[in-house]
Amino acid sequence: MALLEVKDLKVYFRIRKGTVKAVDGVSFNLDAGETLGLVGESGCGKTTTAFAITKLLANNGYIAGGEIYFDGQKIAEPVPDFGKGLLAGAKATKFEKMQEEKMQTIRWKQISVIFQSAMNAFNPVYKVGDQIMEALRVHEKMTKEQARQRTIELFQLVGLDPRRLTGYPHEFSGGMRQRAMIAMALACNPKLIIADEPTTALDVIMQDRILKEIKDLQRKFQISMIIITHDISVVAEVADKIAIMYAGKIVEYGDIVAIFHRTSHPYSIGLLGAFPSIKGKKRRLDAIPGSPPDLANPPTGCRFHPRCKYVKDICKDKDPEFVEVEKNHWTACHFAYEVFNARISAEEVRM
Repeated sequence: MALLEVKDLKVYFRIRKGTVKAVDGVSFNLDAGETLGLVGESGCGKTTTAFAITKLLANNGYIAGGEIYFDGQKIAEPVPDFGKGLLAGAKATKFEKMQEEKMQTIRWKQISVIFQSAMNAFNPVYKVGDQIMEALRVHEKMTKEQARQRTIELFQLVGLDPRRLTGYPHEFSGGMRQRAMIAMALACNPKLIIADEPTTALDVIMQDRILKEIKDLQRKFQISMIIITHDISVVAEVADKIAIMYAGKIVEYGDIVAIFHRTSHPYSIGLLGAFPSIKGKKRRLDAIPGSPPDLANPPTGCRFHPRCKYVKDICKDKDPEFVEVEKNHWTACHFAYEVFNARISAEEVRM
């Protein structure tokens, strides 16, 4: 049984001009000890998916469809009345209160988050050590001294000097804050860590160091992980499988080797072509024309069709279904098999 199961998840946001379908039918599984990379351009729904799992959506956001199971337990399902109780200024319904009470026993203790910006994730007026100790005292019911000793161990685990426990967030460098954020995520020995752009704004040397630390800690404690990023090179270093998102949907899903070498969706090909490689011949980087669509008024049919160079009439009229182009490799494209076979042929020529 998978540790995490996301089934046809739909997350919508109420705004003045209508409803934004930020996540619109996303499904994936994650096994114990496994790492999934969620990849895509900014605004494609990656972070919204993560916040739906942890129930950290903004007041105007709600789960409009689908279900989420964690460790065999249902932790999320559609909100009745399409989120009317979640709108700003409205009181939470009984159903919403019950869901939040359930999540309080899971959030941080079993599922933790490494937030995108550690500077913003920490409270600037509290010492970093005190913030980690607070999480331990609330969720693990530790005494103050027990929490302090555990925090010292966590600092040592991520390569931070325990004397920095009394420092404030602004007194830490970017890399140190990110390590402290990882320490906080590990505090309660969770089964799943969601890392939202864990290396944002770090230089390449510090980025490599942080990624190696995350991977080492994951192996040591057999933690499952979801890495959210727009940088496909980050995923290549740490993930076992990849879900590529575009405009609120997963367009390609499979193990890392299949996605990198036998890509079968035009958007995935565009993403891979936009990143340089240190191996092989030098080449001009590709660029995907246009911009992601407005999710309050998405295009009909395949949402990628306005930017796709392979577009046909069917792409404009009909939403493509997921097809399994090979074992454990799915693609949502009307011409997935043609693209897949073309990539296989190109790979054989290179070999």
